[in-house]
Amino acid sequence: MDAPELTTTLDLVRWIGWAQRRAGEDWVRSRGLSHEQAFVLGYLAQHPGTIQREIAAITRTSAASVSSLLKGLEARGLVERRTEPGDERSKRVHATPEGAELVAGFASAVAAADDTILAPLDPAERDSLHALLQKVTAALPRPTRD
Repeated sequence: MDAPELTTTLDLVRWIGWAQRRAGEDWVRSRGLSHEQAFVLGYLAQHPGTIQREIAAITRTSAASVSSLLKGLEARGLVERRTEPGDERSKRVHATPEGAELVAGFASAVAAADDTILAPLDPAERDSLHALLQKVTAALPRPTRD
């Protein structure tokens, strides 16, 4: 299958986004994780003791989906659920040291992918591209988590 013809500026921007996304997906997959698992592990590494309902909200999924995802991560020893003293119904979720270590370095991997993608540009061209994209995106609505 031939690569799509990139005829517009936004086709090119989408292609760059695809390349960056692909690098992130490859990094996640190399650790034997799905995108969702890696996201939750990263979130838990930064927010230890999160409750499942909050994970469902941040991932925009159902409590049942989160429970299933956590069960799989728990079976691999990557997360643990702990009961809160005095409230046996409330379970807090924590990434284990192994889980946190597995997703450590994602930001560095994405930065390296960005450098690879932008390698054909010299520093002045990178600055110009950045300024132009800032100008375009300044007029757009900001993404929200809802």
